[in-house]
Amino acid sequence: MSAILVKIFATALTLSQVLADPDTVRTSFDPARDQEQVSQILKDGCAHMRRAFDIEDINLDDLIATAMDDPQAIAGEMKVLQGLSFNDLHASYRQFCKNEKVDPSPVDLAEVISTYNAAVAGLPDAGKLKNLKLPGVSVILDGDGKRFAEVYEPDHRRVWVSLSEIPKSVQQAFVSAEDKRFYQHKGVDERGVIRAFVGNLANPGRPAGGSTITQQVAKNLLVGDDVTYDRKMREMIVASRIERVLSKAEILEIYLNSIYLGRSSWGIEMAARSYFGKSARALSVSEGALLAGLAKGPNYYNPDMKPDRAQERMAYVLSRMQDDGFLKADQVQQAVAALPSRVSFERIKRTSGFYFVDHVSRDARTLADIENLSAGGYTVRTTLNPALQRATEAALQEGLARYELSIGRQRYQGAEANLAGAIRSLEGVPDTAPAWRRALGAVRLPLYDVQWPAAVVVEKGKDRKTGANVLRVGLADGRILSLNAWEAARRDLKLHDVVRVQVIEQKGKGAVRADLRTPPAVQGGAVVLENKTGRILAMAGGFSYPLSQLNRTTQAQRQPGSAFKPLTYLAALSKGLQPNTLIWDAPVTLPPVGGDATARGDSWSPKNFDGGRSGIITLRRALENSKNLVTARLLDGGIESSPEQSLKRVCELALEAQLYLECTPHYPFVLGAQPVRMIDLAAFYAAVANEGAMPVPHVIESVEENGRNVYSRKANSLVRLGSADPASFFQLKTMLQGVLERGTARSLKALAPYAAGKTGTSDDENDAWFVGFTNDVTIAVWVGHDNADGKRRTLGRGQTGGKVAAPIFQSILQAAWDHHAPKTPLSPPSPQAAKQLIALPIDLNTGDRLTDGQGRGFTEYFRLSWFGRLSETQFRLVPQSEVYAFRHPDPWSDGEANGGPEYPEEGPYAQGPGWLDSLRQSLPSRRQAEPERGFRWWWEDEAPRRPRRVDPDYFWRNGQVY
Repeated sequence: MSAILVKIFATALTLSQVLADPDTVRTSFDPARDQEQVSQILKDGCAHMRRAFDIEDINLDDLIATAMDDPQAIAGEMKVLQGLSFNDLHASYRQFCKNEKVDPSPVDLAEVISTYNAAVAGLPDAGKLKNLKLPGVSVILDGDGKRFAEVYEPDHRRVWVSLSEIPKSVQQAFVSAEDKRFYQHKGVDERGVIRAFVGNLANPGRPAGGSTITQQVAKNLLVGDDVTYDRKMREMIVASRIERVLSKAEILEIYLNSIYLGRSSWGIEMAARSYFGKSARALSVSEGALLAGLAKGPNYYNPDMKPDRAQERMAYVLSRMQDDGFLKADQVQQAVAALPSRVSFERIKRTSGFYFVDHVSRDARTLADIENLSAGGYTVRTTLNPALQRATEAALQEGLARYELSIGRQRYQGAEANLAGAIRSLEGVPDTAPAWRRALGAVRLPLYDVQWPAAVVVEKGKDRKTGANVLRVGLADGRILSLNAWEAARRDLKLHDVVRVQVIEQKGKGAVRADLRTPPAVQGGAVVLENKTGRILAMAGGFSYPLSQLNRTTQAQRQPGSAFKPLTYLAALSKGLQPNTLIWDAPVTLPPVGGDATARGDSWSPKNFDGGRSGIITLRRALENSKNLVTARLLDGGIESSPEQSLKRVCELALEAQLYLECTPHYPFVLGAQPVRMIDLAAFYAAVANEGAMPVPHVIESVEENGRNVYSRKANSLVRLGSADPASFFQLKTMLQGVLERGTARSLKALAPYAAGKTGTSDDENDAWFVGFTNDVTIAVWVGHDNADGKRRTLGRGQTGGKVAAPIFQSILQAAWDHHAPKTPLSPPSPQAAKQLIALPIDLNTGDRLTDGQGRGFTEYFRLSWFGRLSETQFRLVPQSEVYAFRHPDPWSDGEANGGPEYPEEGPYAQGPGWLDSLRQSLPSRRQAEPERGFRWWWEDEAPRRPRRVDPDYFWRNGQVY
């Protein structure tokens, strides 16, 4: 028995059961014992089908006779019938439909039963469809209430509507077009099967399936759409079961909400909006007929591409509605006159904000108890600034690429696509635009959120006149530019490759060029937080969402390095130290925490980033230049009396700032050794900008479901970090402002009046940070490798936060000024802080206060006591005698900003304005570190000098005030 005949009879066994007695369908027979019963089921099924043929006025015997006379005429063009023995089929027809004795029987019932049993085993439960609400689309709104994104599962872009909201004319249009006897059959319509079978014989080129609406529901939602006999058998049985658990209205409602109708629209409501810009309830007769016609094939009857074919199909649906008695002839004549007008189709294409939207989904689960936004029907209002979001992603991507270019780590790993085939197919289609441009405009690239323009290689080779190598690319706007790329990439690029480029606009009359950009191996993250509210305005969780869905701003913890130091300084300021307090930048060893002070092996002896030391220095200059030794020395009497108590105090402050859930008291903690989330560190810096009022970062303002509010964010006041007062926070803010003016981020000196911040670099340059703020926003930037394999990978010697992360911060800050809040100088102290502060001029290098007539000094803010008196702490940590004996002429040796390879100053990948490393030009000459041999501290071998009394009125006393 041929395999195709086995499958045909297994299908016939299924059809016979669901037609003759759908309530008692069996899904398992014994191949040996049940052959007689199966034979009778097949005979009953054939008798049922013969009656249906009679109703349809089709003579089955004549049809069989015609097929036997010329079987090739029928099977020749139908691949499913090729290889079938029509003699066996005719003998089977005589045996089961004519009740004739055929010996030997062409049908092996045991084989048919085995095939049937295997096909229908494990059928899905039709009861799942009861009260079903399919996944749908949720809308994400930006901060201005404009639609930014849609969230939905693949193949489920729909808006569910009840059947009562769909006009009767639209319901009837689909019934007339797809299932004329929908209200009469019990899941499978034998007459529909017959019409489809005969139609396929007459027109085998485009086969019809004869499926009912119920069968389509079973196929779409339960059994799948495999083109196999097995699926057809399963579909018929499940359809018959659906009719037993659901009413016709329920089945039709599910069908109208699940069917795909083109224009990326599933269901009648989304299709109505996409094609006509209206709700389904407002559809006219002709509009409903057009959509019903699309159910047979949305692409084949596409009204945008094939209007004549779509109109013909719409006319067919209207005529069927007339035949079914729903429309009168004059109504049909009016509706069929022309295709109804449609709104223009704007294909959904979003190129930014994927990390942000993903975070919105996670927050919705936490805040509004919404397990999945793609369940549909939700409208989420967020905090997003779309223009700032795009600019943030572009700045991060360009910054990561330029870092790799600057140190020679860039790699070309192939094009995102090659358009050679598409271009060839378009060259024969007349159009004013060149084929390469049309192909480039239509391609969907895998890295869809990369902000560099896509370009296609349109010319590669040698110039015929000059013999020079030529490499040109075409952009979407039609421009053709010379492509600048490194040698390895030039060699591997092929004609019609699609690559990413950075368009470089040359100054003056220089030619515009395109610089090749490739996805970097290094990763990064950036977040923009509104200081006063905690609204997250932009979030870039990595280089590209398609490459990695890990959101590094919220889901990763990295060592902050020196970006954590402001907490230690804040603890010192809140204990009364002033920014001009002098302290030794010199080697220090702290005893073990909680252990024996004599156990030197557990003691801590940190080093500065560059291994040097600067002698006596002010707290301000120490923070500006990120001195590790000073941060460590603050633990030894600068905060509390003992290092262990000081460390505990910094831990408490970190917990209060919600940087950690728990804090392990170990010394490297104060230098940023304990990993932190980027979003949490940004919130703390926003608190510094707010003088101690910390915002709660958030992305969701409200959530609605079908117009019903399910979540609204409460107008939470800012969280006051009470361990430090506003005066301490303002002093810290001015010190962080100095980081840009004179410190490790002085490449951003031009921003100093308007911004403050801190660089951060972890051990071995594994992490590079810059966190900074203006009056309005806080921006945190991190650059590093994911280290997913457990190995820490360095960014390279000298690749610090000031070098790698600060330029990205600068670009994002400029975008924040352009798209969110205008540039303004950092605010003076608030009235509350001003009551505790007094501004006095000092010598910036020494911390000495200046009196009138001694020239213009640096304005420092000093804390006043509760009695309004100035608290002098300049010599609290270093005796005045030591200050005069060892004051160093160059107290601002900068560790983080030195060392490592420099950015190129010339060539195609030289850093442009704002990116060049100008530290060498701005730094004074560095002192050499003291040699280890021959150098002696004064207390080791020599008696200290006797302190000298200095008359305050002495003419040459250098302005010192006692």
